[in-house]
Amino acid sequence: MVDYQELRAKIESLVDPGYKKQIGKVDGLKKLTVGPTGIVDVVIALKYPNSKDEIDFKIELTKLVKLELGFPGIKITFEKNEFLEKDEKKITYIGIASGKGGVGKSTFTANLAYSLTRLGKKVGIIDADVYGATIADIYGIPFEKPTATANELMIPPSASGIEIISTAFFVEDNKPVMWRGPMIGKLLEHYFNGVKWADNTDYVLIDLPPGTGDAALDINRFAPDAKMIIITTPHINASNVALKAGLGAVQIGHELIGVVENMSYYHNTCNNKKEFIFGEGGGELVSHRLSVPLLGQIPINQPDEGFIYEADEEVGKIYDEIAEMIIHLI
Repeated sequence: MVDYQELRAKIESLVDPGYKKQIGKVDGLKKLTVGPTGIVDVVIALKYPNSKDEIDFKIELTKLVKLELGFPGIKITFEKNEFLEKDEKKITYIGIASGKGGVGKSTFTANLAYSLTRLGKKVGIIDADVYGATIADIYGIPFEKPTATANELMIPPSASGIEIISTAFFVEDNKPVMWRGPMIGKLLEHYFNGVKWADNTDYVLIDLPPGTGDAALDINRFAPDAKMIIITTPHINASNVALKAGLGAVQIGHELIGVVENMSYYHNTCNNKKEFIFGEGGGELVSHRLSVPLLGQIPINQPDEGFIYEADEEVGKIYDEIAEMIIHLI
């Protein structure tokens, strides 16, 4: 049996299939200990965990440690490697949260992605609202299972130049999703670590489910550097829950970008006045309490066609202004 330093050197000489470089060259060996009984405990960061790369690497590492080097056993844990190669772009994840349903997170996510695309950014969307996935419907994408790369990473379907991964692509005939928390966590793990986004992707928006439970905590595990935008309506009940979502995001370490007030008012074309159907002040209250800017106030409206606003529509211009602010803040 070899000593610790030789064991470390042997492991670091193995190649990460994603980077096509040795583990030691991409800082992929995160932990290595040898217990009193000779069991090796190792944490490996791969470019593409939860893919065929992980399976192949696990087999190679196990053969090395047990057969070639003679250790009695090995425990392997994989995580995602954030190492960036020269000229490689790091994706910025942006979560869209509210704490409650019915405030328009999905509509906002879809339109923000479209506005960011208009401004020259390459955008993807993770529809993490597993029980109520609607992003595919908003973009008019039919049921379509993603294709895969050679190492079994999912290639997401796209619409309007925006790549989208969603539960809607895996559940046929509008069947309800009736899964427990661990199953959702496993699915989200594949969404974050098992998707091949376009190489020039700038932002991946995350349409979060209501609440501050398992999914929100999973996002922190998979994308700890994710920025957060809080969505509320002017109503006091919605703003109180949105405030909790914002405080929860801060508590688990996410950076808040700002607050958006949706359904702020209805523009009455008969008298050319704003009608505040759901009251006033919710967005300002949440942004003040969270000490972040109020990025915009979006009125109750309907696009000229479908569910996405174009640049020449008044609400489309509001989305473009919000998108510009987000780019500036990030």
